Amino acid sequence: MKILANDGISKSGILALEKGGFEVITTKVAQEQVANYVNEHKIRVVLVRSATKVRQDIIDACPGLKIIGRGGVGMDNIDVDYARSKGIHVINTPASSSESVAELVFAHLFSGVRFLHDSNRTMPLEGDSNFEGLKKAYANGVELRGKTLGIIGFGRIGQATAKMALGLGMKVIAADKFLENAAIKVDFYNGQFINVDILTEPMEDVLKHSDFITLHVPAQDGYVIGKEELASMKNGVGIVNCSRGGVIDEVALLDALDSGKVLFAGLDVFETEPTPEIKILMHPKISLTPHIGAATLEAQDRIGTELASQIISILKTEEK
Repeated sequence: MKILANDGISKSGILALEKGGFEVITTKVAQEQVANYVNEHKIRVVLVRSATKVRQDIIDACPGLKIIGRGGVGMDNIDVDYARSKGIHVINTPASSSESVAELVFAHLFSGVRFLHDSNRTMPLEGDSNFEGLKKAYANGVELRGKTLGIIGFGRIGQATAKMALGLGMKVIAADKFLENAAIKVDFYNGQFINVDILTEPMEDVLKHSDFITLHVPAQDGYVIGKEELASMKNGVGIVNCSRGGVIDEVALLDALDSGKVLFAGLDVFETEPTPEIKILMHPKISLTPHIGAATLEAQDRIGTELASQIISILKTEEK
């Protein structure tokens, strides 16, 4: 049986699938050619990440499809309900990339509080001629330790972010529409650990009391953070979005950055992805990454082997 991993898959995932008797094709097929390729090569499983979209047109055009897999958490690039209504299994890997995304959140937080995103742009240009001036310009950094991190969306990734924040000595508060509390286990060296129970709070309280805010919500209609929400935050707040583009009103965010209401922003995702607005890309108070939250070697290994395990389990069950 043939599997098309159109957005790539880790070597460990390929090996696991091949060991299970599958042929894995990693040829990158253009979006408009996916249906033809699937039918021509008798593909039964299509695996995607963020780039390839599996909408109703492809599902209708490919009656031989048995499984659509998403390497990662969100499945907004797949018409999930429609696929399942046609008897196609739709799977993802919700637990595989949590730590990787959480670490990127802190990469943006550390960059923001110590101005690394700006100094890394400016030092190559002025480091030899204006060293003392730059030293003065970046002298007002702040520490994360002791500050309050507000987490909007307290699922797996939000909780992984909370673990890192607690380990760093931050206070953690969280808001979630569907979760009332969570027990966060923070592991230390030599088997030692602490458990911290976190009760979720109304979002307006989290916005009001947080020194830094990070979003971990799915794609949705409308903004989670808009002009009103920004106005309710502390002056000098830092904001990170490593979840989905379109959950922050970028125009309102730019205004808040320009006014000083927001100290800095860290963005891994964008409203107009994959062509972010130039005002966002050029803003000196924004730390930028190109949607790489899950893009670590470790996460990709976990994603590949977890997809392989699910595929093998589903197809073996169907054979019985």
